[in-house]
Amino acid sequence: MTTHTENTGRPISPAVVVLAWLWVLVPFGYGLYQLVLKIPALFGH
Repeated sequence: MTTHTENTGRPISPAVVVLAWLWVLVPFGYGLYQLVLKIPALFGH
């Protein structure tokens, strides 16, 4: 099963792949960090 449906004949640059992963992981990591900080408040500590 391939995930790339349109074959343009040119490979994706590794820099673009890294940028795309950072675009997703940085906000996700920040949100996870904020969630961990707020967990004690959820349990009334």
